[in-house]
Order: sequence, then C-alpha cells, then structure tokens
Amino acid sequence: MIKIASILTDIQYGENDPSISVLINTLHAKEIRIVFKKSQEMIAHKAAYPIVVTVIDGSIDFGVDSERFTLDKGMIIALEANMLHDLKATKDSIVLLSMNKSVTSQH
Repeated sequence: MIKIASILTDIQYGENDPSISVLINTLHAKEIRIVFKKSQEMIAHKAAYPIVVTVIDGSIDFGVDSERFTLDKGMIIALEANMLHDLKATKDSIVLLSMNKSVTSQH
C-alpha cells in the first residue's frame, strides 16, 4: 500500500491549542502534523514509541526532562520511547512528528 500526504496543505491554526492532524497511519509508522500559533504549547507528556520531531517552519522551545533546546526551521530531534518532553512555539510553527510503531519500550 502507498500513502501520500502533504505537510504544507490545509494548514489550520487552533484558536487556543495546537492543531493536530494525522497525515499517515500505517502498521509501523504514524506521521502527525502539529501546527502552533506563537506561544501555544504542548505540556509535558510521553510517547509510547520512539519519535522524531522535525520543525518544518517556525521555532520551537523543546524540553526533554530538565533540558531545553531551541529547534529552528529544518532542525530535527529524536527521542526514545517514554521520554518526558514538552513543546512551546516561539513563533508560528509547523512540526512533523514521526512515530515508529514497530519499536516499543518493551523491546
């Protein structure tokens, strides 16, 4: 099966919270677009699978445990499963979250 999606079409900003859209969901992978207005944030949470976060546009203040990272357009960060992390947009931003569902913390 082949699935095609666009990160940059049908962009919609949430009024109070980031706008989350599942672009592709297969047995092994999930691609999620998160659209932030400046100052919107996702509070600290964990993902059950390893993730890669790519900043497509904008800038994100990305926290992992007690560390903070500034991720600008084009930057990528990878986390293992179950790592506590949070995101705050320092400007309007588009983020692609890639989730590897083939690997869990039990492996």
